[in-house]
Amino acid sequence: MPRYRLDIEYDGGPYAGWQRQAAGQHTVQAAIEQAIALFCGDAISLRGAGRTDAGVHATAQVAHADLSKAWPDDTVRDAVNAYLQRAGERVTILKAAVVADDFDARFSATGRHYLYRIANRRAPPALDKGKVWWVPKRLDAEAMHEAAKVLIGRHDFTTFRSTQCQANSPLRTLARLDVSRDDETIEIRASAQSFLHNQVRSMVGSLKRVGEGGWSATDLKAALEARDRAACGQVAPPDGLFLTGVDYPNS
Repeated sequence: MPRYRLDIEYDGGPYAGWQRQAAGQHTVQAAIEQAIALFCGDAISLRGAGRTDAGVHATAQVAHADLSKAWPDDTVRDAVNAYLQRAGERVTILKAAVVADDFDARFSATGRHYLYRIANRRAPPALDKGKVWWVPKRLDAEAMHEAAKVLIGRHDFTTFRSTQCQANSPLRTLARLDVSRDDETIEIRASAQSFLHNQVRSMVGSLKRVGEGGWSATDLKAALEARDRAACGQVAPPDGLFLTGVDYPNS
């Protein structure tokens, strides 16, 4: 059975997250699995690199699927997209490619990259509604960037993970957390081998508190060291979060 790597983008707004759930919950995984079944008749279980939450978007999600026969890469991409489009899904397969049998979209990944976008202006967004967090109060992006440095490195991120997180350990190594401003948009970029459930959104919400002047970098560090979910700032909404890249060895 050939294994295919799928590179995927999607608007997470209409979906109850990536992962297949109980009946009645429409998810990105289920939408793609249904399109593959219609294309080639295979009832497959798709494995994704990141289990994005409801409302979270992706420009570069990666998944793999084992099909019962070999198809040209472009045929897989185009046929699955045709069925996705026919169903009105807001999901696109950017690329399909045969990979080695030991490739695993989730467990082979060596790094994941996220972008969070804040529309920092008085007027609410129209074109970007659902793709940004609208914060009308002016934020100090430079203060946010400086404070973010206290979170970089290996830490116990209990404060910044959901109480529903199923990870065995709260220890994670955050390789990057940058904050920058481009006119009325603030971009927060985070990179790590893996993230805890709600970690990025939790960090963004706490950095917003810094940007508003309510917290200093010292306060953010104290929240981290508290190892207590109650010490976290507001959890940012899913709207502004994008999975933008997944790293693999030799790719």
